[in-house]
Amino acid sequence: MKRPYLLPATALLAALGLFAACASPPAPETPAPADTAFTIAVIPDTQNYLDFTHQTAEGFPFDASELFLEQMAYIAENLESEGGEIAFVTSLGDVWQHQTLEMDPEHAARGFRKVPNPILDSHFAPTDKVKTVEMPKAHEGFSLIAGKTPFSVVPGNHDYDAMWTDSKFPPKAMTPAEVDPADIAGSLGVLHPGGLDNFRSVFGAETAFFKGQPWYVASHDGGADSAQIFEAGGYRFLHIGLQFDPPNDTLAWAASVIETHKGLPTIISTHDYLSKEGKRVPNAIIDGNAVDPIHNTPEMVWEKLISQHDQIFLVLCGHQHGQAWRVDENANGNKVWQVLADYQDRNQTLKATGFKSDWPVGIGDGWMRLMTFDFGAATPVLKVQTYSTHYDQLSRELAEYADWYKAGEQPQLSDDAFHNTDDYTLALEDFRARFDGAARITN
Repeated sequence: MKRPYLLPATALLAALGLFAACASPPAPETPAPADTAFTIAVIPDTQNYLDFTHQTAEGFPFDASELFLEQMAYIAENLESEGGEIAFVTSLGDVWQHQTLEMDPEHAARGFRKVPNPILDSHFAPTDKVKTVEMPKAHEGFSLIAGKTPFSVVPGNHDYDAMWTDSKFPPKAMTPAEVDPADIAGSLGVLHPGGLDNFRSVFGAETAFFKGQPWYVASHDGGADSAQIFEAGGYRFLHIGLQFDPPNDTLAWAASVIETHKGLPTIISTHDYLSKEGKRVPNAIIDGNAVDPIHNTPEMVWEKLISQHDQIFLVLCGHQHGQAWRVDENANGNKVWQVLADYQDRNQTLKATGFKSDWPVGIGDGWMRLMTFDFGAATPVLKVQTYSTHYDQLSRELAEYADWYKAGEQPQLSDDAFHNTDDYTLALEDFRARFDGAARITN
């Protein structure tokens, strides 16, 4: 899957000794064929790569952060600016794992309270190693693409300064054996995140990643919400990144950005939106709206924003472990494709070391999404593929793929159907009618 480096034509001729030897006058230049295809690289939850406990310094079998850096290096090597096909990069949140505070000052001032959680507290204990290990490694990875391509990073719940078990939803289970699979939220309690100072320090609107970049066209809440414009495949696209369980002011801001950039095909990235069953429901143990009603559930985001703006044709999300997609008609009767990808539970790379743990440890195994748009045909298509930079293979090509991952993600599916959740083509039938007027690049 890795694309070989191709010499420019003139360099290739010179290397063969043919360029200078050509005595005949140069032939008239013919226009290069239109570039009608491009790829968006989609990076789902990377927290298990960057988790400080998943590094050799903490006794882990390998530095999991190297898998993250491999992903970012692959993307950097295959950007359009480097002669490749990737025109835009979107990270779906949960970039790192841990938090630095028990509770952020704003929520504490509003009267929120934390309760003990015998099962989860050890996994989400605040630590300064977020700032000394996890956040610097995230910065290192995204520095590989900075200045070379438009990109977006949205905050997932793990990227907030604090994440606590809220007093309104205390856990019933005191040990893992007491967890009721039919009542996960009741057993484990409901978590809530707060504070974005850490996220803004790495990915905020005023950071060197984004400040002054012409393609970074708008931001809100210090960059927790952001908007980018990129050109590819003969069209101009608008991308909007929304924070976790976005509140009403975020949705109002997003609507204003769409109004400012009328007619552009719009992609939304947000952390929590689809379950692996393809439903617009929150993860039960971290339901922002249940704990704090200023936040919107995925269905509310659909009803208030996505379905109401005809420019939005694609929604990307992570957070809920697995993969799914669905298509719905918006208020104008046009299609909105909604796509989930989250591979954080995958741990074949760890199993190969013989590592044993009482608690399941996910890594991610280098899997990410490559979404290729092709506008060369009468009906544009979006080819969705899943690729591991660790195994250097597409999911469809890896013989062990279903054996390794199906049981933990989609056990009800056949092997072929499971492959189809990570490798499929969507026909964008109404794209040209919706967007050829305002978004088509004609010069």
